[in-house]
Amino acid sequence: MDLEYIAHKDGERTQSIKEHLFGTAQLAKQFSEVFGNGDWGYCCGMLHDIGKYSAEFQEKIKNDTDRRVDHSTAGAQLCMEQGGFYSLMSYCIAGHHAGLPDYGNRLDTADAPTLMGRCKKKVKDYSTFCREISVPDVTSQPFDPDKGTDFDFSLSVFIRMLFSCLVDADFLDTEMFMNAGQSKRDAGERMEVLLSKLETYVADWLQEKACDTVNGRRTEILKSCLENGRMEKGLFRLTVPTGGGKTIASLAFALRHAVNYHMDRVIYVIPYTSIIEQNADVFRRILGDENVLEHHCGVEFSDSEEWNPMRLAAENWDKPVVVTTNVQFFESLFASRSSQCRKLHNIANSVIIFDEAQMLPNDYLKPCVSMMEELMTNYGTSMVLCTATQPALTSFFPKERQIRELCPRREEQFRFFKRVTFQHIGRISEEELVQRLQGQQQVLCIVNTKKRAQAVYDRIKGEGVYHLSTAMYPRHRRRILSIVKNRLETGKPCILISTSLVEAGVDLDFQSVYRQLSGIDSMIQAAGRCNREGKRSAEESRMTIFQFQDGESVPGQRQQMDVAKYLLDQKAPVEALETVEQYFETLYHLRGDSLDKKRIMEEFKNRQYNFAKTAKEFHLIEKEMKTLFIPKEAEAEQLLHQIQIQGYTKSGMRRASQYCIQIYEEEWERLNGAGMVRPVSENASNFYVLTELQKYTEDKGFHLNIDSGVALFM
Repeated sequence: MDLEYIAHKDGERTQSIKEHLFGTAQLAKQFSEVFGNGDWGYCCGMLHDIGKYSAEFQEKIKNDTDRRVDHSTAGAQLCMEQGGFYSLMSYCIAGHHAGLPDYGNRLDTADAPTLMGRCKKKVKDYSTFCREISVPDVTSQPFDPDKGTDFDFSLSVFIRMLFSCLVDADFLDTEMFMNAGQSKRDAGERMEVLLSKLETYVADWLQEKACDTVNGRRTEILKSCLENGRMEKGLFRLTVPTGGGKTIASLAFALRHAVNYHMDRVIYVIPYTSIIEQNADVFRRILGDENVLEHHCGVEFSDSEEWNPMRLAAENWDKPVVVTTNVQFFESLFASRSSQCRKLHNIANSVIIFDEAQMLPNDYLKPCVSMMEELMTNYGTSMVLCTATQPALTSFFPKERQIRELCPRREEQFRFFKRVTFQHIGRISEEELVQRLQGQQQVLCIVNTKKRAQAVYDRIKGEGVYHLSTAMYPRHRRRILSIVKNRLETGKPCILISTSLVEAGVDLDFQSVYRQLSGIDSMIQAAGRCNREGKRSAEESRMTIFQFQDGESVPGQRQQMDVAKYLLDQKAPVEALETVEQYFETLYHLRGDSLDKKRIMEEFKNRQYNFAKTAKEFHLIEKEMKTLFIPKEAEAEQLLHQIQIQGYTKSGMRRASQYCIQIYEEEWERLNGAGMVRPVSENASNFYVLTELQKYTEDKGFHLNIDSGVALFM
């Protein structure tokens, strides 16, 4: 009787290697056919686990031993030996568990984690694979070499996409076996159904005939987006002023475009979780809960079961509408771990909306734009840069890349939606600022740092005065925002001292706004919190820009402030489209090479690609932050106790995030020196609990005036 070669075992049930390879290959072929390379996906799937044919692996799995047997290197070495196209697949197969490796160099020894090291590694004899498996032919080109501007970068992205197809197929085939052939996944409804739901939702709006009302203008923009959804795939701008209805309009464009070009999904990429939550709620209301995946670090799944369909969809973005963050989107595209990368192939053939596009990360702008161009050129995506303050990105794309505007009569829309009058008052003292604020009925003051926000609040605090910053945990912030909104809507006096977190995704309507000098885009966003509903004239709704006399330094914002001040000194109208464009062009020119701060693009040269190194370097939010848990509320105390007793769970950590703030290393060192923090548990990494709860108050959150050594003699 022939020996059965086993890939997986679940009790008495087994899955043969041949079954697993064929199942994985079929899925990987299906995924990679979306971008025209089904033969590559099939080949990767057939060869990824051939190392399991070794006698050592078979002994391990049949006897349920803990012995580790490397089964990934065999397929990688075989692909390198085959040469040509096959050698590119060696990255994917070598990394399908450990993650995409760096290329390394020919001096690497067999124990090195690089591709060159893995190629020298002695593997167990797997030659019996030939009895059941033959090496499939690969004939298609990875991409059209005449398209694109950087061959090596294009090839590295192709490897990433192929890797994604392989690891998702591997996970799904294994999952199907472990579930005895039953799938718990729900891919949602077809794009045609979603477009029909949207058209029903906006049907009454489309009847609006008036041209010079707010609803009339919103309808004009919405109709334009629906009509332009039939335009050829590519890059678009939706430049809509605050109040113009860009959320629904952009969704209308995306769904019509997706239906017209048989595209698979719509992906919204958004900088702030507050905007994500708002937009996702709108999309769910229109399209149905089952069709909208909200994916970011703070999301909670209602069902704690491991096989919750939304939790499963978060692994590979297999839903028709995905709402996610800049961090999640771009860090996944430059990641190396299989768990982060398995969603990438589902970005292909999608409509991608970059909401608040001015928030694309300056430190990584060049690699991000290069990735965007690659996804449009070779993976069938269309993209929309959606914002009132468009970044000047034209020069970063190839000359032949046309950017088409979706907003009709753009300049006229901005004139119509003008809600405020800007004024720049120059340098003032903190005391003078407080005097000005005290003379207002409903006023928002935005400053550049948490420490300054607390200082100004301390000078003015009293009835109707509130503070808001990331020194407060998310649930606390939402509570304060609810109080502030209520006071504004009922006409009560309200003074809010805040940091920039209120500038986007927060629906507030103040009579006037004071904004400390910052980037032009930031100041325009701040103005969107003034006279938002247009109930007052622009002349009586003031947006006042000021600077502090002490010349406060703001880390990472110096150039933005310098360029903005230069334009203000030149009497450039802040809100003008030409000013916004000039601001970004000047800023990008000054940044120069620092638009690729970590020199990411240099890691992909001469077919020697450093995937693992890039993944470690590419972080939109630098990782020297520590998480501080604030157990002030009853639920927070219960969560802390649960984590300490039961250990970490994804659902528990997501709930805990609602009671956490992020602090820098130096802040943590001061707290630790003062004996005010301790690890949540022995296994905690960068996760601490505040033990001196009097340092966190309802009005200010965490007090930012801790001195080192305070507790040494207590």
